[in-house]
Amino acid sequence: MILVVNAGSSSIKVALFKRDLTEVMDGQVSGIGGALAHLKLGAEDRDIAAPDHDTALAVILASLTAQGITHERLTAVAHRVVHGGTSLVDPALITDQVIEGIKAATPLAPLHNPNNLAGIRALQNLAPGVPQYASFGTAFHATQPDVATIYALPKEPRAAGIRRYGFHGLSYAWIVTQFGDKLPSKLLAFHLGSGASLCAIKDGKSVATSMGYSPLDGLTMGTRSGAIDGMGVLRLAEMYGADQAAHMLNKDSGLKGLGGSNDMRLLLAADTPEANFAVEHFCYWAARHAGSALVALGGLDGVAFTGGIGENSAPIRKRIMSHLTLFGDVPVHVVKADEERQIATDALTLMNGAT
Repeated sequence: MILVVNAGSSSIKVALFKRDLTEVMDGQVSGIGGALAHLKLGAEDRDIAAPDHDTALAVILASLTAQGITHERLTAVAHRVVHGGTSLVDPALITDQVIEGIKAATPLAPLHNPNNLAGIRALQNLAPGVPQYASFGTAFHATQPDVATIYALPKEPRAAGIRRYGFHGLSYAWIVTQFGDKLPSKLLAFHLGSGASLCAIKDGKSVATSMGYSPLDGLTMGTRSGAIDGMGVLRLAEMYGADQAAHMLNKDSGLKGLGGSNDMRLLLAADTPEANFAVEHFCYWAARHAGSALVALGGLDGVAFTGGIGENSAPIRKRIMSHLTLFGDVPVHVVKADEERQIATDALTLMNGAT
């Protein structure tokens, strides 16, 4: 069986798959490092003590054992790693060299990669005989040309890694696999949830995406502002200080800043001027960025929506598509997001290649 691990700052989400990619169970430990840590996994739903990631993963493995899934039945552990930088651009068997690559990319994702590494190290100690694999959230976009990823900056900051990377790559990779041999040659894909982005996918490869150096750029999101002029960011830093400005842009902006809530369902139901404007802003800027992506695609053969909003809100899909009618009548597809299964698929592919 393959255990998929997604380690966050205060939670660890897991999913367990058979080798045929049938999901056996999923769950998480939440509240790591706090007094209210909680395990929900399969039949277990209880408060626990989890002062750190090592303890949380030990509890998860003990819970799996108690539910009949012993260490010996695990053939692999597969991790979601947010940022692979410019060197880790494919799923990989975790080695010392890969760990060093994840460390090197940590300045690019300081809130995420250390937690991903904590999960990897904990499993090395808890299940030392089980091979571990990593799938990188930025890797799908490594196929983009330099003109799409390089900012027009002087050489020194470019050499320091200030460039477009793109995110939600595992979600877009999953979309591609779901089409199989029916994949449109020029596909515009929207991942719409609390975090929102789009990707221009040409013949199965990313050629442009809306997120940039960080997940802040691009579309209006649940609590993130989306694209904003750099001088505006500097002015906010002058007004509020860098830390507060960063918090504002990432946690208090987007739908929340415009409409008072980051929940699209509440905004659609509210029917207030503020809520209506927030919804229109979300749809308008999704379409505006789509126009840019279509230049990179050189045309349009189909559109795919995924993510919580993309999958479940037909009114939002309709409003976005109403802005894109000038590009013709193209098929619109809804694809259920399943990053965990994509991560398991990556690990299985590597395992099969090694045998």
